[in-house]
Amino acid sequence: MHPLLRDLYGHQEWADAEHWRAFEAHPPALADQAIRDRLHHIHLVQRVFLWAAGDRQAPPQITTSADFADPDALKAYGRSGHRALAELLEATTPERCADVIPIPWAPAGSAGLTVERALMQAVMHSHYHRGQNAVRLRELGGVPPGTDLIVWYWRNQPAAQWD
Repeated sequence: MHPLLRDLYGHQEWADAEHWRAFEAHPPALADQAIRDRLHHIHLVQRVFLWAAGDRQAPPQITTSADFADPDALKAYGRSGHRALAELLEATTPERCADVIPIPWAPAGSAGLTVERALMQAVMHSHYHRGQNAVRLRELGGVPPGTDLIVWYWRNQPAAQWD
């Protein structure tokens, strides 16, 4: 596994957990449908790419935000997805990173991606949507956490604190 990609996944889990804690500290955030829908979307896409880069034995379960009775259930879903991603990264060899995989939802005629590029797409996708949620949190009167990659490095790459 490329060291930078491993860093990006460590950062992703940390940043996701930081956002969850910020939303929990500002109750209007988790009551906001746009934030809840994006949180669900972030964690669903992480799982779909886990499937795409993994063994593909069982298709991913496609859920909606309404499938989660409360924010705690959605948070547990996200957290368990991060554990599965960490296991995948640990088991992914450099040879596997170079494998070209088809992406079923890509437009017809699209080139496949390497596992490494698919994993890069997934981590960048989450980053993009965390930014949207940070803006929305500020609009709701909350304070978004500083989750830039460089902040994570400055803090010596802390582990995610989900609680």
